[in-house]
Amino acid sequence: MDQLVICIIVGLVALVVGFIIARVIEKNKATSKTNEAKQEAKNIIKEAEQKAESIKKDKIYQAKEKFIELKAEHENVILERDKKIANAEKRVKDKESQVSQEIAKNKKLEKELDEKIKDYNKRNEYLEKKQEEIDDVLQRKIQQLEVISGLGADEAKEQLMESIREKSKSEAMSIVQETVEDAKLQAQQEAKKIVINTIQRVGTEEAVDNCVSVFNLESDDVKGRIIGREGRNIRAIESATGVEIIVDDTPEAIILSCFDSIRREIARLSLHRLVTDGRIHPARIEEVVKKTQKQINEEIIEIGKRTVVDLGIHGLHPELVKMVGRMKYRSSYGQNLLQHSREVSNLCGIMAAELGLKPKLAKRAGLLHDIGKVPENETETPHAILGKEWAEKYGEKPDVCNAIGAHHDEIEMNNLISPIVQVCDAISGARPGARRQVMDSYVKRLEELENTAFAFNGVKKAYAIQAGRELRVIVESGKVNDEEANKLSFEISQKIQTDMTYPGQVKVTVIRETRSVGIAK
Repeated sequence: MDQLVICIIVGLVALVVGFIIARVIEKNKATSKTNEAKQEAKNIIKEAEQKAESIKKDKIYQAKEKFIELKAEHENVILERDKKIANAEKRVKDKESQVSQEIAKNKKLEKELDEKIKDYNKRNEYLEKKQEEIDDVLQRKIQQLEVISGLGADEAKEQLMESIREKSKSEAMSIVQETVEDAKLQAQQEAKKIVINTIQRVGTEEAVDNCVSVFNLESDDVKGRIIGREGRNIRAIESATGVEIIVDDTPEAIILSCFDSIRREIARLSLHRLVTDGRIHPARIEEVVKKTQKQINEEIIEIGKRTVVDLGIHGLHPELVKMVGRMKYRSSYGQNLLQHSREVSNLCGIMAAELGLKPKLAKRAGLLHDIGKVPENETETPHAILGKEWAEKYGEKPDVCNAIGAHHDEIEMNNLISPIVQVCDAISGARPGARRQVMDSYVKRLEELENTAFAFNGVKKAYAIQAGRELRVIVESGKVNDEEANKLSFEISQKIQTDMTYPGQVKVTVIRETRSVGIAK
């Protein structure tokens, strides 16, 4: 029975706690959740009624069950223990008395519960009235705000939404800008990767040409025969070839000077034939020069054909093939033009393949990009425009013509082949050893790189390798330990980074070696 009392008390306590919670919630959130409070109050009342009814039924049912159980036990005791009938009847009466007391208590609790419910209903009615008053006050406040601001509630809401939209648009533009910047950075990194991979896959020799050629002689007696009586032979050679012949004190040699490598080569071969034949006079000179010119023209065509075959280029116009051959006898800043064009063609093919374009078309444009530098007659037209006009004249595709004309930005680029040709032209001309001016600065940069390492204590030797992309530093093991070697590599790399200008990156490798030497006698 104690449990029954406890359960009833717990129920009442739960009911009181629920009422207090509902009161607190109603008080704290009256302005924003009045409707929810009403619904919650109704639910609490309904749940309290249901719970009270359930508790009542359960307790009565439990009391009845308990009574039946005790009665059965009492009857069993009577049958088993005849001697203790009186005591058993007394215990039964006691139990019946307790049950009646419990029932009386339950009735009392029911009466108290009814009173609590009535009190709760009164309080709920009071809360509803207060809520109505709060709603009226809120409505009046809203009307006052509308009068003060000069805006209706809908207009204020619209302005707020517009402000939110503008803010969202600004944030979206910021995100788009960050995305674009990130895409540009990735594109630049990918472009650098493609250029580096292309350069590493092409290895070419240095190509340095001069404006003079040295013609070696068997003896200085031949010089007189070349000069001729009153210099008529040398004048005839110069007139026929357009080359200046310098005869000085250089032993067993004369110098041929001309900016046109073709004419200089014609003069050299003509002199070789004249000296070998021994007959040197003006008529013979003219005859030999004509034959040599014909031979050189045939050789130019053969060089052009061999070049286009080596590069896998087909269907090139014969005049363009001839111009490609003429490149062999033309140099730019000491760099042979044909060698440069072949190099650019290979670079363009590799880079176009990396980018998923047509490698053959790119190689064709790379080979022909400098044909404007080999005109037979001098012209004031820029070589890129001249080369473009020739390519159009001899039926090249528009992409190739645009790449030729735009590789020095004389015209606007309109396809992806054009920037590839421009980049590869710059790579070929700027690589170490390609041109005299670049070669000098390249050697100077390597010397500065090595001297940077020598400025640190303990450095024994320093070597710049891989075209300046790596610096090997050998230190003295007695002066530099392992920890100091790690520190030294970091300090050298930082000094190179702050003091020098260089393409790509420079790897600094510090080598520390310990040797133990023993001599057996």
